[in-house]
Formats: sequence, C-alpha cells, structure tokens
Amino acid sequence: MSDPSVKEAFIELASLETVRASAKPGMKNPYDFGFVPNMSRLLLAHGEIGPMFRALYAQVMFKPGHLSRAEREMVAGVASAAQDCFY
Repeated sequence: MSDPSVKEAFIELASLETVRASAKPGMKNPYDFGFVPNMSRLLLAHGEIGPMFRALYAQVMFKPGHLSRAEREMVAGVASAAQDCFY
C-alpha cells in the first residue's frame, strides 16, 4: 500500500519534437531504430546532468578501450536485464 502523504517522483519528459530538434544536423545516431527512446527524453529533461551523462556514455561506448563495441553492448544489455530494464 502506498502512503498518501508521500509524493512520488515526477518529471516532465521532453516532447518527441524537442528530442528530434535537438539532434545535431548531419550526425547519424547509431541507435536510430525509427523511434525516440524515453531515455533521450529523460536526458533532455535534465539540462545540467543530461549533457554530462550523454558525454560519459559516448566515451564509454564509442572511444577505444579493452572491450569491443559488441562486447560493450552485451554488457549494457545484461546489466539492463539484471535490473528488469528494457534495453
């Protein structure tokens, strides 16, 4: 049962139009599967944290390192599944 005196967290996600408008011209998104994921909408809702998280994610997933890109995607998929998150 939920306690009515406790307010649940709520954040207004960026609109689909805002996400599409924020895309950099000429840059191909490697995760463009024909829909806008809610994570993109969430990151745009956080003006200070979102850009830093996106930069960190880009470095972890795309910069040279010990794991291949496929291995990094596998780790992300397994970690998401372990948390019951759709990746």
